[in-house]
Amino acid sequence: MTTSTLSASPSSAISPTNPATGLTSAEADQRKASGLGNTAGPSTGRTYGQIFRENFFTFINISLLLVGALLIAMGLVKEAILASGLAVLNALLGILQEVIAKRRLDKIALLNSAMATVIRDGKELTILPADIVQGDILDVGPGDQFFVDGTLVTGSLKADESLLTGESDPIQKDPGSPVSSGSFCVSGQGRYLAVNVGDASIAAKIAEGARATKIALTPLQREVNQIIRLLLTIAAFFLAMIVLSSLLHDYPFKDTVLAAAVVLGIVPSGLFLMIVVTYSMATIRLAGQNALVQQVNAVESLSNVDVFCMDKTGTLTANALQLQEVRPISGSEADARAMLGTLVRSTGGGTGTSDAIAAACPGQAVAPIDEIPFSSALKWSAASLTDGAISGTFAIGAPEFLGRALGDPSLTPPSEWVDQGWRVLLFASSPETGSLHDASGNPTLPPSMRPTAWLAFIDQLRPNARETLQGFQDAGITIKIISGDNPETVAALARQAGMPHDAVLVSGLELEAMDDAAFAEAADTATIFGRVTPEQKRKLVTVLKERGAYVAMTGDGVNDVLSLKQADLGIAMQSGSQATRNAAEIVLLNDSFSALPAAFQEGQRIRRGLQGVLELFLTRVFTVTLVILAVLMVEAGFPFSPGTLTLLTMLTVGIPTFGIALWATPGMAPRRMSPAIVRFVLPASITLAIAAFLVYILIFQISNLSLTDLPDGGILERRGLSVTDTAAREGLIHTLVLGGLVLVAFAAPPTQWWAVVKRNTRDWRPTMLALLMVPVYVIILLRDDLRGFFDLHALRPQDYLIIAGIVGIWTLAVREVWKRNIFGRYFGYDHRRPDQPLPESQL
Repeated sequence: MTTSTLSASPSSAISPTNPATGLTSAEADQRKASGLGNTAGPSTGRTYGQIFRENFFTFINISLLLVGALLIAMGLVKEAILASGLAVLNALLGILQEVIAKRRLDKIALLNSAMATVIRDGKELTILPADIVQGDILDVGPGDQFFVDGTLVTGSLKADESLLTGESDPIQKDPGSPVSSGSFCVSGQGRYLAVNVGDASIAAKIAEGARATKIALTPLQREVNQIIRLLLTIAAFFLAMIVLSSLLHDYPFKDTVLAAAVVLGIVPSGLFLMIVVTYSMATIRLAGQNALVQQVNAVESLSNVDVFCMDKTGTLTANALQLQEVRPISGSEADARAMLGTLVRSTGGGTGTSDAIAAACPGQAVAPIDEIPFSSALKWSAASLTDGAISGTFAIGAPEFLGRALGDPSLTPPSEWVDQGWRVLLFASSPETGSLHDASGNPTLPPSMRPTAWLAFIDQLRPNARETLQGFQDAGITIKIISGDNPETVAALARQAGMPHDAVLVSGLELEAMDDAAFAEAADTATIFGRVTPEQKRKLVTVLKERGAYVAMTGDGVNDVLSLKQADLGIAMQSGSQATRNAAEIVLLNDSFSALPAAFQEGQRIRRGLQGVLELFLTRVFTVTLVILAVLMVEAGFPFSPGTLTLLTMLTVGIPTFGIALWATPGMAPRRMSPAIVRFVLPASITLAIAAFLVYILIFQISNLSLTDLPDGGILERRGLSVTDTAAREGLIHTLVLGGLVLVAFAAPPTQWWAVVKRNTRDWRPTMLALLMVPVYVIILLRDDLRGFFDLHALRPQDYLIIAGIVGIWTLAVREVWKRNIFGRYFGYDHRRPDQPLPESQL
């Protein structure tokens, strides 16, 4: 028998509390007032201070604020606002969005938090874990969490301490055994005395240490961080060039600071805002669909799922069991019902099966001599009772497993029950009474145990089960049903819900006999798995992940905890055990299983939206970077000011990307975004940079040619960082703004003509939002105050027409580049021929 390695030593002497009556309400209030309450509770997310610090005090924000402070010190308030204002706005909007999301989700989490059962004034009372006090008596059963450290005072149970120790074997707990917060009851029932509460508990100490550890980044976050590191390196290179040039050529300090502000603007601080806002919006929308997100990476995980493992109970069915029939094997039906009624009332039941039996079979509770609680490993339970007429040892369980314990594994239930999808259990009995454990503490049954009756239970399909399964199919997700029931029974129900009749079935006994290769093949090809143990569930999830699947797992019972923790995304039912809800990243409120297909599609939509956001942001960044590099190389001044860069960012990515994220369509996004992003960004940024640079240098040279009457050095003074020739900068910004708005249509194609690098969305809304930026831009150009604020100057009407024509030519050119896959074949990241379309998963 496994023994515990954890101890919950009292932090101070605890006076014994009567397990039957517990504390009085007055004693509990007094202890809480004295500081003996369980004040340390689980965090529902980041604190308001963390949200503020992590949004405001980023490296790029601090750098831009320092530049802004220098500009203010020089009296350049407008330039300071343009250089640093976006950083402050991003931070404030991010803080506001996260605070709104936190407040709403905290309310939902509070309404659906786990509750503790304490004994006070001789009565059971349900309270919040924060209201537990030292010396309380708490009641626990299968699936219940231990909220504080303590000592078991009555009953016998097995506890899972894997969250604390990493060991998955249940630990036997008898009166006097220590129990630890953070563990949970697997089987059995009992009461324990609360000893260490609040910060003194083991779970609180572990949580305190965990606060210093870094949260694991999601795949998307890792990709974005790699991109940001690259952009920071580029920005550092340009800053070094600017500082060195200023020292060598003695450029004015003001111009150096302004150029530094532009270079820092290369790093897309607005990208962080878009990711935060998109995830926060998704979390709120999922809460509206009765899906409570408990971990930040759950939103991204939803978008990656391609295999969904689910149980039958509570998903396909309503989890409202009814005892349909008792068919005697030996003796009469009346005797079998009498024994069943007494058995379930005399043991620590509380399961759907025992409740269904109790509702259909009369009986009186008696004190058991010994008991074997149900466990998912055994798949049967037993008790030895003596009460006059009802005396003996009785057992209920899965026929395959209980039959093996009886020495007759070939017992076959009525075939017509299985074909109807009824749940079938075997009932066995023996006149012998006594201990049901051997000298080593292992469960054992009397040799005289014999099959007594077959039990048939019905559980109605959920009304929308068929539509739910169809929703998974529409989302491109493969279903695996993993259940503790007979595989034929599960298959019959699945067929009623619309699953194909040729679905491959595998039983847990068959899995047990397989080697690793056969097991992996069965996990990949089979659809329905029946009579599986918790360890087999966990292994199935592990094997599916090893074969490249991104696996979601749903469950409601304590037997699902191992597989939920192993899955890429764990989903628990609200009515499930406390341990199951704690192990899951998402909890389905009101057990709304039908919300899952929509939630998965929401995740896919979010990821596709973020892909479009990244594409536009990075195209803007690399285009600006290439233009700056080209202009500095030919010593043609400096192409941007804080005002023009702010305007470019606002019109081409700041506003349009909200539409891209908000109106993205669902569909499987590529597992790794980098190749898809490169396919969009590289051709777009290089071709647009070339077009913009040509416009800039052409206007710059024309302007210089008209100044030949200046004294020697006049032209040279126009070069460097203090370009007084604004026409070149003006033409450049117009080209980039119009080109950036055109890219929105390529990122979210409204028609097939635009769908050369992304699939046709048939949605005009993102493009219309981009088109709305044109009149906004015109208004800015027409108003002297706005034009001056953004460092713009009016050009001649024919100049605008020429620039529009150049952008039109560029549009046709970049479309042809994408269509012919010129960059992909040249750089080697995509070897398709021009006539080969992109795979759907990469569009």
